[in-house]
Amino acid sequence: MPKKVNLNRVPIPKQEPAARKKNFSEVALGYGEEEAIEEASRCLQCPKPTCKDGCPVNVDIPEFIEAVRDRNMVEAVRILKGKNSLPGICGRVCPQETQCEERCALAKKGAPVAIGRLERYVADWERAHPELAAKQEVDYVAGGRKVAVVGSGPAGLTCAADLVKMGHEVTIFEALHVAGGVLMYGIPEFRLPKQIVQGEVDYVKSLGVEIKLDHVIGKIATADELLESGYDAVFLAPGAGAPMFLSIPGENLNNVYSANEFLTRTNLMKAYLFPRWDTPVKRGRRVAVFGGGNVAMDASRCALRLGAEEVYVIYRRSKVEMPARLEERENAEEEGVIFRLLTNPKSFMGDEQGRVRAVECYEMELGEPDDSGRRRPIRKPGTEHSIEIDTAIVALGTRPNPIIPSTTEGLELTRWGTIRADEATGRTSRDRIWCGGDMATGAATVISAMGAGKRAAADIDAYLREKR
Repeated sequence: MPKKVNLNRVPIPKQEPAARKKNFSEVALGYGEEEAIEEASRCLQCPKPTCKDGCPVNVDIPEFIEAVRDRNMVEAVRILKGKNSLPGICGRVCPQETQCEERCALAKKGAPVAIGRLERYVADWERAHPELAAKQEVDYVAGGRKVAVVGSGPAGLTCAADLVKMGHEVTIFEALHVAGGVLMYGIPEFRLPKQIVQGEVDYVKSLGVEIKLDHVIGKIATADELLESGYDAVFLAPGAGAPMFLSIPGENLNNVYSANEFLTRTNLMKAYLFPRWDTPVKRGRRVAVFGGGNVAMDASRCALRLGAEEVYVIYRRSKVEMPARLEERENAEEEGVIFRLLTNPKSFMGDEQGRVRAVECYEMELGEPDDSGRRRPIRKPGTEHSIEIDTAIVALGTRPNPIIPSTTEGLELTRWGTIRADEATGRTSRDRIWCGGDMATGAATVISAMGAGKRAAADIDAYLREKR
């Protein structure tokens, strides 16, 4: 008889909203052993698993889940980390619901297997059992070449880890004083604890990757100077850290932040621990966040935890068009974030001290779909109104910093200012220079950046072996 499968996934324990909105501890608490085994037992172990097709880093999903089911955690770690060097991160912030889990055969009749939650469980188990965890064997090859990786975010870490496993000597150059890129400065502690990121960085270093901090490529050295100094290839993955703004009157008032600044102060610079960490940030009473993506959810939830009485997410489309993950939007709503949908800002108004005191908005309605596939928002006449606020956070997205393109002659750009790179290989218009992650695509997901790093590593390795 065919196996009877539970069509409902095992729920993951979480902090209650009333408690969690007052602290920066992780919201989702993770599976225990029996919960993980029960969820892993739901996997059908399909002969032709379609879930793998949805994973940008090609994790052997049924195989590691089977090992969890069989309580063979050493094997689960070995399988998972054979393809993914950052499982603790992916298990927490990867949008599995639109990738591997969307392709799960169970999704046709019920809830897909909770692949991301199981990935997190395996990564957390490894961290708790370092003496038992499977060690990654590095196949050092005689005559390996030197590769410089610019940026230690998800694309850079993945590319570096894969290349060193292939036998190359790899150095990462990181502009900030800590490694991890957006994983460290952009994603809040309650979604991605920094000790998890540091643990993944330390793992990459343990493979033999050297990381040089406080090295701004384009200032301390150019990409060409790296090639001239003995590196055989350069992979550019500095991310896209330059914020985008609303370009409306009053945006230069005090207490109007970009989400980049607000989240960097809060996360990387530990402003939420003030005065123990001497990093100031405005603890607003009435806060407005502009945008509808994951960054807007992160900023709004941080504002709540910093003591705001009212936090608004102001978004010009409806919930259907919001790019934020459903899970993050639901968490924000549970915690008390107020969504002002089909609303767009017109201008900020200030007080006598030059501080923002209100935002004037107007209502929107949805027309036909635009190039993004979402319905175009259209202004409704006569709907102007104001919302009293004392802090504004603009979370509209980011664009690449021009420092590397401006110091690298012959590097072809797109009309958006990103570096033009082949999607399959990461190759740019310059010989021996590859690019991946947000610098090539614009702001995207952690896992898509990791996929770009993995593809670039494979192509760099093939190129260097051919030239040997």
